[in-house]
Amino acid sequence: MDIDLKIGQVGSEVNSTIIIGLFKDTDLDNPGYSFLTSELREYLKGILALDDFKAGNDEVVTLYPQGLLPISRIILIGLGESETLNTEVIRCASGLAIKEVIKNGIMEVWAAIPGTGLSCIEPQDYAQASIEGMLLGGYSYELYKTTSEVKSKLKRITLVSGEKLHSDGILKGLQLGQITAEGTMTARDLSNAPGNGMPPQMLAAVARKMAAGNGLKCKILARGEIEKEGMGALIAVNAGSAEPPRFIILEYGDDLDRGDAIVIVGKGITFDSGGISIKPSGGMEEMKHDMSGAAAVIGAMQAISQLKPSIRVVGLIPATENLPDGKALKPGDIITALAGKTIEVINTDAEGRLVLADALGYAKRYEPAAVIDLATLTGACVIALGNMASGMMGNNKPLQDRVQKASEVAGERVWPLPIWKEHHDQIKSNVADVKNTGGRWGGALTAGAFLEKFVSYPWVHLDIAGTAYTESKQAYCPIGATGVGVRLLVELIRRWEK
Repeated sequence: MDIDLKIGQVGSEVNSTIIIGLFKDTDLDNPGYSFLTSELREYLKGILALDDFKAGNDEVVTLYPQGLLPISRIILIGLGESETLNTEVIRCASGLAIKEVIKNGIMEVWAAIPGTGLSCIEPQDYAQASIEGMLLGGYSYELYKTTSEVKSKLKRITLVSGEKLHSDGILKGLQLGQITAEGTMTARDLSNAPGNGMPPQMLAAVARKMAAGNGLKCKILARGEIEKEGMGALIAVNAGSAEPPRFIILEYGDDLDRGDAIVIVGKGITFDSGGISIKPSGGMEEMKHDMSGAAAVIGAMQAISQLKPSIRVVGLIPATENLPDGKALKPGDIITALAGKTIEVINTDAEGRLVLADALGYAKRYEPAAVIDLATLTGACVIALGNMASGMMGNNKPLQDRVQKASEVAGERVWPLPIWKEHHDQIKSNVADVKNTGGRWGGALTAGAFLEKFVSYPWVHLDIAGTAYTESKQAYCPIGATGVGVRLLVELIRRWEK
């Protein structure tokens, strides 16, 4: 995909397609619309005088000037009230617009950026959100389709601004938007892959290839090394699978201060049947997405390597399948995690927290300034928050505030949930240090309490069970994996530097 910037006006490009965002009560004579040629301005005045286009959020209309102008199509997107504009509105509007572009088989598009007198959003942030929305809105996963449903692939996006003063910032926003969107699409590709196409060994191979192409250090631990490290929980979960486990380590900036490392951990259950505590068959195919946390870590590390922050970042992924077998982990079994704590297994379908326990124990060796884990961990979180936000728990309020702020900017909402003493009481075991479930009530919170047993540093847990994939089309995401977490993590790292 070629993405570039033009400073000047739009409207004279022959046979082109142009995307223009308009606010309610639009005044096209406002200097903020200096990117319009006079002919295009007058044409749009005539269209708006009809009062059919209200410029509301999610409102999109395609116009065909039919010889009145050199251009072939104008796609108007509604941005709502200018004073309430935010980057998520821009992403959604841009995603909806690009669907119109792709539906018509268009290979090149021009997209205008409103001037500073129109919007409360900085031009750089508008450019970033616009590119993210367009690239993510145009995403499709067709690896296993023998016939493509997409007429043609979009090949070029040109952003247009009438303000030369802000060109450097817009260019930075454009580049950042492309990097984060590509990282998110990497995560989507990994999560959308079927279980037979992305077992632990393949996930590790993809991570290694990504690292080699982006200057990251990558180390993959195989079964023997995992056992030698003492990761008894990961080995136990893997016992029912014919596919061997992998522990993936990605490092950026290993020459930087060790004590300032940010460690991101992703649950990598490449397929989850529930094990002996087997899940219902209906909908089990969606359990290929149970490695969405791992996918987010790989996508985020890809983006981080390209942005080159002056912070050391480490990605950790415990990868395995969770399947039933004669050797599989059983309810009532007691296992020992890397940290030395013993765990009574009540339910083998609560396996994600087991493999995370080993990864969180491994993270300690980096003397981290912060650890953030992402996991499709509990159905209870989906019941509590639906697919509108990821659940956030942790042991450090300043870190949680950082994550929440980054999530708001990135358009990947999180909502704080508590971990109280009572939740720790629910996971006390009579025969081991801790048990892996605390009963029916507050399941997301007792899962967080379980993970907290294995951390000794500032830590945030993100339960992305409700946000990792969608069963309905969204403005800039088709049915399937969303790639949630990538943009949040990138924004967190960017803000950490400031």
